[in-house]
Amino acid sequence: MYGRNSHAETLAQHVQTAANNSDRNEEYNMIKSMTGFGRCEIQKDAKKFTVELKSVNHRYLDVNIRMPKKLNFFETAIRTLLKSYANRGKVDIFITYEDTSQAQVSVKYNSVIAAEYLKHLRQMSEEFGLEDDIRVSVLSRYPEVFTMEEQTEDEEELWNGLKEALEGAFAQFVETRTKEGENLKKDILGKLDLLEKEVACVEERSPQIVAEYRQKLEEKVKELLADTQIEESRIAAEVILFADKICTDEEVVRLKSHIRHMRATLEEKEGIGRKLDFIAQEMNREANTILSKANDLEVSNHAISLKTEIEKIREQIQNIE
Repeated sequence: MYGRNSHAETLAQHVQTAANNSDRNEEYNMIKSMTGFGRCEIQKDAKKFTVELKSVNHRYLDVNIRMPKKLNFFETAIRTLLKSYANRGKVDIFITYEDTSQAQVSVKYNSVIAAEYLKHLRQMSEEFGLEDDIRVSVLSRYPEVFTMEEQTEDEEELWNGLKEALEGAFAQFVETRTKEGENLKKDILGKLDLLEKEVACVEERSPQIVAEYRQKLEEKVKELLADTQIEESRIAAEVILFADKICTDEEVVRLKSHIRHMRATLEEKEGIGRKLDFIAQEMNREANTILSKANDLEVSNHAISLKTEIEKIREQIQNIE
């Protein structure tokens, strides 16, 4: 049993116990959404513990706990236990506790206070010549003669019941987050397939743009200069300048690399949200550069599609832990 005389020591033991249990949660090391819900109700003899929690996306792990005052002692232990189930998200935990046993409170008779009341009442009777009509039923109604005292609970027993309810709710919470995480993963992988198709179209179109530009340039020269001969090297130099200006080879290579990197990251265990967000930012930067260099309607359309899909991916990533 945990003694109330060593409050800090007891709390430290609770925290350590919760932390030691983190190893058993390796099965939960999968891609997870930051949106989740869990509930568990545990009945231990006359004691009933109910735990509910829900979460939404957040940059860090932000925990808000609402529970009865008598359980406030376990707040640090609850927070520590939760850390073995979640790394990020705004989590709200609601805990209720009911004890239907008859031993919750006891009545205490304060004989010293009762004696004081009786002494002064009789003194009043003598001093003012009043009838001494004091009865037990009257005296018992005076303040502090009888007081209600709440019985001291076994804190270890209380924590064990609460911990069981917490672990049940946390397990369900992780399950819902994992299911949502898998759905997000499938959706992102589908969007990455679309990105690869758009990148392939840009890559395929780029040489055609240069060839079409050369053809238009030659036709324009012939139209303006008629029979006048112009050096092939002059046309070639102009084409090279144009090709260099619209060249997106580097951006395409980097974008394809980012797509592969994101696919690989999605196969990692957990805590990948921030990493995915960084990759998505880099992908968006490359798409912007492709769009700014585009001197062709078809490439511009593909670049816009790239940006649209990348933005959709970024929105999904915001909800990954």
